[in-house]
Amino acid sequence: MTETLLRGRTLSFLRWPDSVDDHAAYRYEEDGGLLLRDGTIVAAGPYAEVAVQAGAGVQVIDHRPHLLLPGFIDAHVHVPQMHIIASYGAELLDWLNTYTFPEESHFRDAQHGRRIARLFLDEMVRQGTTTVAAYCSVHRQSAEAFFAEAHDRNMLTIAGKVMMDRNAPEGVLDTPQSSYDDTKALIAEWHGRGRQHYAVTPRFAITSSPEQMEMAGALMREHPDLHMQTHLSENHAEIAFTQQLYPWSKDYTDVYEHYGLLGKRSLFGHCIHLSEREADAMSETGSVAVFCPTSNLFLGSGLFDYQRFRQREKPIRIAAATDVGGGTSYSMLRTMDEGYKVIALNGEKLTPFASFWQMTLGNAQALSLDDKVGTLDAGTDADIVVLDSRATPGMRLRMERVETLAEELFLLQTMGDDRAIREVYVAGRPAKSTMELAAA
Repeated sequence: MTETLLRGRTLSFLRWPDSVDDHAAYRYEEDGGLLLRDGTIVAAGPYAEVAVQAGAGVQVIDHRPHLLLPGFIDAHVHVPQMHIIASYGAELLDWLNTYTFPEESHFRDAQHGRRIARLFLDEMVRQGTTTVAAYCSVHRQSAEAFFAEAHDRNMLTIAGKVMMDRNAPEGVLDTPQSSYDDTKALIAEWHGRGRQHYAVTPRFAITSSPEQMEMAGALMREHPDLHMQTHLSENHAEIAFTQQLYPWSKDYTDVYEHYGLLGKRSLFGHCIHLSEREADAMSETGSVAVFCPTSNLFLGSGLFDYQRFRQREKPIRIAAATDVGGGTSYSMLRTMDEGYKVIALNGEKLTPFASFWQMTLGNAQALSLDDKVGTLDAGTDADIVVLDSRATPGMRLRMERVETLAEELFLLQTMGDDRAIREVYVAGRPAKSTMELAAA
């Protein structure tokens, strides 16, 4: 049994914060303590009270004056796209054909997949992200490499190999049967192994034939505890092409609905241009719309209507994500900074508390993982991020005028990046400092 006692300013959310004055929505300790034992938080609260519960000889790590929060959660990211982040000048379909598909063809090489999986998870840790919902390439070995790397680090991930059998180059295509067989094998090997979760992953309706969509639906019926992840209504040309391919459908969402792919563990990237009927279908099935602001802005796709989806009579569950490599930053801080601007352009404001709720408990709830991650509650996994609000000269100067926790959080969201991530704990073990020492 190993015990560690962390000391610092602890912040964890209980529910959505209605305003900056909604103090009942979160739990904050100016001098807080977290007692970690064998990868789990076993006690949380005021430091003086938690310290009494620690065993003799417990290691105490004092992070004051920094903030300790649950590790960030990224609900939609493409592991094979690290090499093409910041690729110039294309909208969605051209971007896929010009950059994405050629790059993903390299993942038929298992060694390349292992290298990128390692570098990707290094980057997640550097940015304070401890849980991801990830797309691998069409190649089974890319998912095997990702799961193996995540398992070795004891990181909680959701991932799957993409299923795509048409409208892409030969090097990134499978078949309906091979996609089913490879997915079944990956589920058997990795789902529920350690902290790994499998997601059935048809890339989107354009690159999956009706036969393959049937296979995706069959996999979800056979394994109802799995996640499903895909893309929906990101771009007008994408929507029009989907309607051509599925002329019988009422709309884009109806394609996924027809094949039984909507549900509480179904994650739909983007959802920018949903009709009211589609929004109702998402709401009624508990499906999740994933907000990817840096990607939507970079590719010129449109503005996700965050507050309308939340406040409509039939609200939609929402997650937030980087969507690298269409997204332009690996950081959830940078993601929510751009998210704030997108929401402002839609005539609303997102409070700093709501942003940090979204990155932690909000995303955990959207991924149906809030019994494990997203909070600092006793009994949950010890995935923790330590934030330094004075990480850069500009931040230190701004902090001279900061008077409230809300102002400090907004500063971290607006000016923070990987330099503001002082430490990251994955299942109770320091990950960022250990990684940096190994690289030195």
